[in-house]
Amino acid sequence: MERHNSFNPYVNNGGTVVAAVWNNCAVIAADTRLSVGYAIHTRNVSKLKKLTQTCVIGTSGMQADMTALHTLLERQIEMYRYTHHKEPGITAIAQLLSTILYSRRFFPYYTFNILCGVDEQGRGVTCGFDAIGNYGFDSYMAKGTSSSLIMSILDNHLTSKNQQVHEEIKSLEELINVVKGAMTSAVERDIYTGDCAEVIVVDTMVHEPIRMPMRND
Repeated sequence: MERHNSFNPYVNNGGTVVAAVWNNCAVIAADTRLSVGYAIHTRNVSKLKKLTQTCVIGTSGMQADMTALHTLLERQIEMYRYTHHKEPGITAIAQLLSTILYSRRFFPYYTFNILCGVDEQGRGVTCGFDAIGNYGFDSYMAKGTSSSLIMSILDNHLTSKNQQVHEEIKSLEELINVVKGAMTSAVERDIYTGDCAEVIVVDTMVHEPIRMPMRND
């Protein structure tokens, strides 16, 4: 029987996004590599997007769907500003993103998202989503091709799971170093993550990205 290759509208362009919170601030990081299989298409594409003064989204998965989703989110948030004369909080944005993703559940956006920022009470928040809009809040999370590698590192450093002694994170700089270290470790094991990492700190505002060079191979 003759077999024909079926059309696949999706492609995973790789990459990793990681986020964590500490007190009244949050940190999100993502690499800048965009690849398909063993081919690297570009080494300098941002997976992070500032949505409001206190909220950033990080997305891994398919680059085309990521661009379309970010554009749609920006338009919806702009309409919210125009209607209510204020910016939406991160909880409202999380519900909006969940609704958008679920509305496309029969032909989903091939994206895996993390919202990172500060909520209305001034607390650091991270919120992770799957491709069809299921979401949950946690103190740290990772999405993308290195997520399973990074989560084990964050479990060890941030919650000391299965360990008798737990050392709390004492400063924002220490949290940033943990996130940077997790990204650096992931690059050693994952060919779809690399080149450079963008690290953004969110407290009362979204700070400029800190760029961290990583392996290029």
